[in-house]
Amino acid sequence: MGNKQKDPAYVLGVGMTKFIKPRGKVDYTELGFEAGIKALLDAQINYDDVDQGVACYCYGDSTCGQRVFYQFGMTSIPIYNVNNNCSTGSTGLYMAREAVSHGVADCVMVVGFEKMFPGSLQTFFQDRTNPTGTSGEMMKATRGITNAPGAAQMFGNAGREYMEKYGATARDFAEIARINHQHSANNPYSQFRDVYTLSQIESSPAIFPPLTKLQCCPTSDGAASAIIVSEAFLSARPHLRSQAILIAGQCLATDSPSLFDRSAISLIGYGMSAHAAQTAMAEANITPRDVRVCELHDCFSANELVTLDALGLCESGTAHEMVRGGDITYGGRCVVNPSGGLISKGHPLGATGLAQCAELVWQLRGWATNRLVRGARVALHHNLGLGGAAVVTVYKRADGRSNDEAEGGREERGSGEGWLGYNAAIEARGFTREQVDRVRSRKARSEWALQDTQKKVEARF
Repeated sequence: MGNKQKDPAYVLGVGMTKFIKPRGKVDYTELGFEAGIKALLDAQINYDDVDQGVACYCYGDSTCGQRVFYQFGMTSIPIYNVNNNCSTGSTGLYMAREAVSHGVADCVMVVGFEKMFPGSLQTFFQDRTNPTGTSGEMMKATRGITNAPGAAQMFGNAGREYMEKYGATARDFAEIARINHQHSANNPYSQFRDVYTLSQIESSPAIFPPLTKLQCCPTSDGAASAIIVSEAFLSARPHLRSQAILIAGQCLATDSPSLFDRSAISLIGYGMSAHAAQTAMAEANITPRDVRVCELHDCFSANELVTLDALGLCESGTAHEMVRGGDITYGGRCVVNPSGGLISKGHPLGATGLAQCAELVWQLRGWATNRLVRGARVALHHNLGLGGAAVVTVYKRADGRSNDEAEGGREERGSGEGWLGYNAAIEARGFTREQVDRVRSRKARSEWALQDTQKKVEARF
């Protein structure tokens, strides 16, 4: 039953907002609207073409998804609201791909958005059992508890265990953060674009050694969106095939009993990340050696180190050697987080997985010209949520070419920027009222549902 042949599913359009500090100044309705309009423009479709919608968020009341999607149109389609911790966005992507590849829909729109609170993540419901409480109890029993933020302790302990077992040092974690901050300088959507020296990373305030402040992702407000379509949908629009990116393999995995084997590395979902990676790569018929570009879940530098190992990008126990050898950045074996990663780009929970998807789509199209990982034919995507869920996705170009063969792909579409009017991979700009009118539903739009969202979004542009 679980091994049924899947029909091809493609990412046809992507869009995102800038990720910003959570100051309560921009509402989720505006964020979701901006990202969704950009994705529709990128895909060159109207909302009437969408069969299903998936809304991804962790902080918000039920049916926030409908509130966002109704701004595009009220076409009576199914709309799902997804909350799967930090892997929420990629879970929505997984659901969209499942619907398309099993013939349930030809076009699914996924929008992830988050309006967060400043500071470290907190538990809101104090009158019921915390879903990650068993992991917290295991951490307490094996490593103890401090006053540091809980997530920093959890991932920091995994880093400590990697140091104890394999010889990694605190400097290796700092180097990961230095590289991610350096990468973010070329990403116009990043919350932080400052570049730091290794000593600045190491000397920033300690959060939970070996982690310092500049090795921890910030909380963020932001949104991202992706349009997933079938082969039939794409074949009806052959002029868009050059921009379509195939989801060649994908797996959403949850924890196994190894979660509680008393290992700090296991406790942050190493097992489910490894399982998801192996399954997705097997479906895509690739090996880790084929991967030249990867977006992975670097909520903390320690998790990037451990995840390099879990994804098979290095031999087991040698992730720190990969870092020391310069093999996670340009000129090395695999460029990890060319977007700047969660550490520097930001981490609005519901949007993160879809922003990772957008970056890799732009990479494989050859559009991320100021940070292009040349020669990439496949891209690897990892998104993790404690509690737990790990989603790993493998992407390939629909036409089978590498991204440097397709570089200049903007020319392949005539004016190069399609309906959006500019290369969104390297410019974080807005859109016009005419462009919004072009993609909002023609048959079932409601100005009452839109309220003043469009005016607020335009004012920010």
